[in-house]
Amino acid sequence: MLEGNMKRLELDIDLSGEVVVLTGGAGVLCGTMAEALAAKGASVALLDIDGQAAEKCAAAIRWSRGQAVAVEANVLERDDIERAARTVEQAIGCPTALINGAGGNKTQATTAPDKEFFDLPADAVRSVLDLNFLGAFLASQVFGKAMVRAGRGNIINISSMNALRPLTKIPAYSAAKAAVSNFTQWLAVHMSQNYDNKVRVNAIAPGFFLTQQNRFLLLDEKSGELTPRGRTIIEHTPMGRFGEPEELIGTVLWLLSDSSRFVHGTVIPIDGGFSAFSGV
Repeated sequence: MLEGNMKRLELDIDLSGEVVVLTGGAGVLCGTMAEALAAKGASVALLDIDGQAAEKCAAAIRWSRGQAVAVEANVLERDDIERAARTVEQAIGCPTALINGAGGNKTQATTAPDKEFFDLPADAVRSVLDLNFLGAFLASQVFGKAMVRAGRGNIINISSMNALRPLTKIPAYSAAKAAVSNFTQWLAVHMSQNYDNKVRVNAIAPGFFLTQQNRFLLLDEKSGELTPRGRTIIEHTPMGRFGEPEELIGTVLWLLSDSSRFVHGTVIPIDGGFSAFSGV
């Protein structure tokens, strides 16, 4: 009997009736997630500061007969997020889930042979902290409040391996993602103690996936070969490769489904073993 139940839990993930908002929805990772969620029956809203890019992703989902809407929004402006929330509710219904995917690094906040830590500009560091942490904070305020009113909801933040093991060269990004992990745990406890146990909060911590934000650190722009940093990462990833965006989908589907209904306040690595390897 247990084996049959476990099989159903694994296979029967149906997100029909769910309305999922993804910030940074036009990005590679969140765009891939949105396609997968729509294929499972969810209605998805792609929020992005680049409205045209978000619409391109939403149109592709609609072409595949999924339900999707694109909303141009700046996650660093609460008024903008509130406007986006009203647009989403009018277009596809009251949000039941939020994936805080807006984030990234800036070259100006990254150390290099010609750019010492002592010279990193405060405005660049502040920009990285704001985009990764404050954007998740503000979006969770706006959409989390709607979930509390509805009596159910699911928030998934996007943390990083940098939160668990700070990497060289990227002090701002590592600090920002550490803040995201800490906020995930704090918000999970706060929701349960003050509002409703039916609003869950978790995070995923991807390992190394090639994106527009990190490509300049991992691949040589001219040759396309791995940089010394890229080679080091592969050497310290037991599976010996970068992740593919599609490899985030299984965990996200699980976190959004009832199969994970007792999972709350966690940060789940999806990293090919990077966090488990000491280098020896």
